[in-house]
This record gives sequence, structure tokens and C-alpha cells, in this order.
Amino acid sequence: MTKMTQNEAYELVEAEPRNRLILLCDHASNRLPPEYGDLGLSSGQFARHIAYDIGAAAVTLGLADRLGGTAVLSRFSRLLIDPNRGMDDPTLIMRISDGAVVPGNRHLDEGERQRRIETYHRPYHDAVASAIAGVKSQGLVPFIVSIHSFTPVWRGWARPWHVGILWDQDEAVARRMISGFEAQGDLVVGDNEPYHGALEGDTLNTHATKAGLPHALIEIRQDLIAEKSGVDEWVERVAKVVRATMYGV
Repeated sequence: MTKMTQNEAYELVEAEPRNRLILLCDHASNRLPPEYGDLGLSSGQFARHIAYDIGAAAVTLGLADRLGGTAVLSRFSRLLIDPNRGMDDPTLIMRISDGAVVPGNRHLDEGERQRRIETYHRPYHDAVASAIAGVKSQGLVPFIVSIHSFTPVWRGWARPWHVGILWDQDEAVARRMISGFEAQGDLVVGDNEPYHGALEGDTLNTHATKAGLPHALIEIRQDLIAEKSGVDEWVERVAKVVRATMYGV
């Protein structure tokens, strides 16, 4: 892995020269800055998907190491503020998340909302924009892949997919990725499942869709990447698909 830097809002892995891959992990961390304590939640809530995407950071860092790309990962919990939401999105700062009331967010005033935007949300997005600009400065077209993970069960329903590709306007990249995972022979692959990729103001909409850059969001089921052995397996699986797709578009 190449050089890594950190600050309060994000972690950056710098790419090898002449590499156009940019990996994003919006929900990498369940960390809260000390001044926020635990937002009134029990410690168990921070092990849940409401706080971060389980396994996603490890897969993202593994891919950066394997493929030599830039990686930008958040360093704050989505319970503080969600970097994968536009600033006018009502779910930007959640007061209730999957049944859990967040006391520290219930009576949020506009001043605190703006403080979280300026201290955490905006710097993360500035880092993403800077990474894209850095690739463009080399005369390359950025290829952007966002790594997320999803719960194996949602509201009592067992989700059948092992991995899903979420997309909005870039169907060419999505189709190549879906085909790549299906070709591995043992996976149930979601096409805009378990979520849909068209979300106005989210990270990929802001930095890739609007700019017409090739991109996709990869969702991996959390039970498959909760342990290191699973992470290692999925780094291999995803790397094959990303490499093949990136050089095909």
C-alpha cells in the first residue's frame, strides 16, 4: 500500500502513479469524536449497521493495496452525519435509525448541524473531489468505485444476494460488473438490489454521475466480510471484477 494520511474527517490512501482507480468508503467507521461521547446510545448500537458498514473499510483498503488505486474513507460514524447524503436530505443526521432513537441528535439545532457539515461532511467530500482532480491532472479519466455493505436480514426477511451493484445512469459499468460477478459461478448478484443507485445528492451522484465519470457502487453482504477470511476472499472477488471492468471502459 502506498502513503496513507488521516485527519478527523477522512483517511486517504494515495494511488500509485498513473492509476485512475478511486475507491470510496462512505461508511467506513463507527467512530465518534470524543466531544460527542456516545450520542446517548449503548455500545452495542455501534456494532450495528446503523453506525457503519461492517467490513467495508477492510475490503476498501485491501482493494487499494491490491489494485494500487486511491482510496478515500470516512473517519466518523454515519450516526454523527451521513456523508452519503446530500446536505438537504432529511436523513443526513438521523434521529431514529432502524428502531434506535439517537438522543444526541433529537434536538439538533441549525448551528450544530452546520458544525457537523463543515467539520466532517464537507472535508470528506473535498477529499473525494481532490482525488478526482488528481487523477484528471495526469490526463486520465477517473474510474470510481464505492464500497458498501448490507445486512443479511432486513425486517425479518433474509436477503438472498451475496453482492449487489447499484447504479443510476452508468449502465455500461454496472452491466460489466454484474456479469463479472455472475461469471464467478456461485453468487446471487443484485441489479440495483438491495437498494437503488439513483439517490440525488449522494456521493456518487455528486462526484461521478453529474460529471459523467465511469462509476458504480458495490454492496457486499455483511456476514460475508465480517471476518478477515471473508474480507480476503472478497478483495480477490471484487479486484477481478473491478480490474476487468476498468480496462473495458
